[in-house]
Amino acid sequence: MSQTFYFNGTILTMDNPLFADSVLSENGKIIAVGSYKDLQQMLSCNVTYFNLKGRTMIPAFLDTHSHFSAYANSLFQVPLETCRTKLEIIQHIRDFIVSRKIADGQWIVCKGYDHNLLPNGSHINRFDLDHASSSHPIVVQHQSGHLGIFNSAALALLHVTEQTPVPEGGVIEKKDGELTGYMEENAFLQFLQAVPMPPFSSLIKAFEEVQKRYASYGIATIQEGMMVDSLIPIYQYLLEHHLLKLDVIGYIDRQYKESFLSAFPSHWGQSKNHFKIGGYKIFLDGSPQGRTAWMRTPYLQTPDYCGYPSLNDEDVMDAVKNSVEDGLQILAHCNGDAACAQYLSCIKAAHTQGYSTDHIRPVMIHAQLLDYDQLNLVKSLPVIPSFFVAHVYHWGDTHIKNFGFARASRISPAASALRKKILFTFHQDTPVIEPDMLETIWCAVTRKTKDGKVLGEQEAISVLDALKAVTIHAAYQYFEEDKKGSITPGKNADFVILSQNPLEIPKQDLRSIQICHTIKDDRIIYSQI
Repeated sequence: MSQTFYFNGTILTMDNPLFADSVLSENGKIIAVGSYKDLQQMLSCNVTYFNLKGRTMIPAFLDTHSHFSAYANSLFQVPLETCRTKLEIIQHIRDFIVSRKIADGQWIVCKGYDHNLLPNGSHINRFDLDHASSSHPIVVQHQSGHLGIFNSAALALLHVTEQTPVPEGGVIEKKDGELTGYMEENAFLQFLQAVPMPPFSSLIKAFEEVQKRYASYGIATIQEGMMVDSLIPIYQYLLEHHLLKLDVIGYIDRQYKESFLSAFPSHWGQSKNHFKIGGYKIFLDGSPQGRTAWMRTPYLQTPDYCGYPSLNDEDVMDAVKNSVEDGLQILAHCNGDAACAQYLSCIKAAHTQGYSTDHIRPVMIHAQLLDYDQLNLVKSLPVIPSFFVAHVYHWGDTHIKNFGFARASRISPAASALRKKILFTFHQDTPVIEPDMLETIWCAVTRKTKDGKVLGEQEAISVLDALKAVTIHAAYQYFEEDKKGSITPGKNADFVILSQNPLEIPKQDLRSIQICHTIKDDRIIYSQI
């Protein structure tokens, strides 16, 4: 019997009562929460004293939507986040090839590209990338993950020509009948999947590295937001060699259901060795900053263009019904309000046909442009919106350009959802951005853009409510409210120790709080001090 006694700090339980003096855990579980004097009487002879030294302890954060394997893959990619011109992009790629001595014919994958940061917001094309290298196949992924550009060598390897059929819900761009290398949504994702992964041994090391990165942000539970069959051998290896230190919850592409069921029969809906299959993932539209999100009203400057759907109603209905039949959760990527409307209408129709989703807690991922008139239906079904609220900071200024200030001000309507008692969560969609929960909390509370505008002040929420969205409510989203999300007897001893109490400092300083320790099952998995 091994105990740990946490004391001498501020303890935010995210339960009732909100504050506690001390916490006692045993063999990775919380056994008591209360006063220092009372818990001292419960100490065994085998106890570790954890002096918080005036710091603040809260439940470990739960990441409610990201892409674990894509984050690992990103370690092998050319970072373009700082590029502001085409020439900078070309030079970054050239430098990467030279510094890593990448042989001709080897793939070059680039991340973090955002055309909104380039002059006039115009995209690069395959001819620009050919200047970086004509002897390496190159693909540049947009930071949203929903579009990108291939160079000529890549198009040739993928056998993409002017006659290649365009997948439904996708775009393969041509100008004057000639391929530009630019693709969107289902077309881009289809050909991106054909790009080979890094060497297996290197990739396994990357999975270990990114777990450390998640932990450095106070996260103990992470998501694999879209699992395809190529990930099966990787996860089999990770599990066989006990390499998962954080809890991973995976959501699979339905077409690979039988393969995953065969490979992981004991992980279907239940966690074993830190991994479980939580359900299914579908995409209903694209990205608002990439102008592929499906809207009910047109984008500015394009009066006849509202984006477009990725799936038809029949496919969405099938996905919802399959989830109900299998008793597994469904996560639907919905950015635009038209995509949100499609998801909600299909769930409502499924209910009328006897397929109640109440027991599977359907999630609306991103819910960026979910609008006020749709919230009552969200509440009635019920659906859990998981807001990518950090969009306010990272792309809020772009949304103003795309939708106008009034419409952009209604993105991630957390305060409106709160007033209607709708349970919601927050996420970062890593590797789109780093899994920085404190930045997300800051975004939800201040609603400031990169240009310093306050975007949707009426949708700002309190620090406490923002903390709930990444702890106790996040645990509920995962059906793990009995195990995680609050410092309560019987739950896992998953904690994060903060340098300051987020409830007591000025809200503009929330991002300056340091993660001192992240603790998983009573073991320190990250420490800054």
